[in-house]
Amino acid sequence: MTPPRKQAPRRTAVLRREAVVTTVLVAVAALLAAAGPAAAGTTGSTGAGDPYFPLAGNGGYHVAHYDLTLRYDPHSRHLDGTAVLTARATQRLTRFDLDFKGLKVTGLTVDHVKADYRRDGQELVVTPRTALRKGQEFRVTVTYNGTPKQVTDPDGSPDGWIPTDDGAFVAGEPQGAMTWFPANNHPEDKSSYDFTITVPEGRTAIANGAYLGKRTAHGRTTFRWRQPEPMAAYLATASVGKFKVEQYTTSAGIKVYNAVDPREATAAAPVLKKLPSVLEWERKLFGPCPFRAAGSIVDHAPNVGYALETQGRPLYDSAPDLSTLVHENAHQWFGDSVSLARWKDIWLSEGFATYAEWLYSEQHGGRSAQKTFDALYARPGSDDLWAFPPGNPGSGAHIFGTPVYARGAMTLHELRRAVGDPAFFRILRAWAAGHHDGHGTTAQFLALAERESGKDLGGLFHTWLYGAGKPSRS
Repeated sequence: MTPPRKQAPRRTAVLRREAVVTTVLVAVAALLAAAGPAAAGTTGSTGAGDPYFPLAGNGGYHVAHYDLTLRYDPHSRHLDGTAVLTARATQRLTRFDLDFKGLKVTGLTVDHVKADYRRDGQELVVTPRTALRKGQEFRVTVTYNGTPKQVTDPDGSPDGWIPTDDGAFVAGEPQGAMTWFPANNHPEDKSSYDFTITVPEGRTAIANGAYLGKRTAHGRTTFRWRQPEPMAAYLATASVGKFKVEQYTTSAGIKVYNAVDPREATAAAPVLKKLPSVLEWERKLFGPCPFRAAGSIVDHAPNVGYALETQGRPLYDSAPDLSTLVHENAHQWFGDSVSLARWKDIWLSEGFATYAEWLYSEQHGGRSAQKTFDALYARPGSDDLWAFPPGNPGSGAHIFGTPVYARGAMTLHELRRAVGDPAFFRILRAWAAGHHDGHGTTAQFLALAERESGKDLGGLFHTWLYGAGKPSRS
């Protein structure tokens, strides 16, 4: 996202509001989830084991592909959906969960046979007619409808299917995917996607990946999209609105699809014009573009307050500035292609994207990364920048806080100073290449940095990522 709340940090430019969520309650919930039915060995766990979001994701299976067919009416805010999940059991399963909140389930089958199901909070608990064998591929089809309700994250920000005056701003980090389709909703589970989205004629529906075309009949238009590379559920979108659309192919062969709300078009145009050069600059710095499609969704959503790195096509609540464009597209390497294994490590996403902003400024006539670092370090020890260590935010309420973005980027700058530019940029490229379409942890990044540089970096990482308060400079 953008800091503030992703732009400085916005969840990229507007910092998320911090709600009171205690580490004790999160830990207790995690223990309860771990001690649940999964112990029997035949039921999938109700969560993926993430201490910050204990019920996010599910155990016992992996979803290889989602095929989502949606029909949305912006006037009534009614959504009809059919989700077909192609999955593989990782253990014997007599029961498993899907993350799905709010919408009414009208039918559910497993391998075309009706299955029993019940709702339990955000969990859709499924009992197939016949137990699934470990290693068995199976298909779950869920039909549903209703009015999607956004969720409020621990920091107070909206997340999920967020209605706008002409459609919907669909942003799922960290919990929101479950508001519009049943999912294994944790970044540890990545899948390919197909989207078929029908909206009233005159509206545009934009999702991830390659645009496959549209057709209009009886006053409604159906759009088709395909995301072939693995994607975490929170990075999926199906945003709807009245958009001006621009399509072209870059010199590197990347297919770009920009959709801009007309109210934001004048302000967005000069920034979006730089997208090909930004992608090329990031390609040279970080390695080949991880996805074959790119672009931007610029909505007019004044009540949202952030931008999001929806995979391949970032989503902005208003016309972005250049730093935000750089930030969200840097996420395509760091956060999207190389995903988190646990939300605790979110600095690997937000710290990296923030440092990309610093590097872009440094290499395009702006302030150097060192001067940006120095200005931040000059803040007193009482400043929010030092409120908690970025490598251990402590709860879901803090994962979009200033330390994750700014102090995370400061950690990278200290690493750069310690190992020198050749080794530092070699480390970034090796990280993006070695974990492409996969996941990474802080421990793995430290090991890579030490291997590439030949230096012991444990003390540096401990000080800047895990030390309490304002670090002392060496």
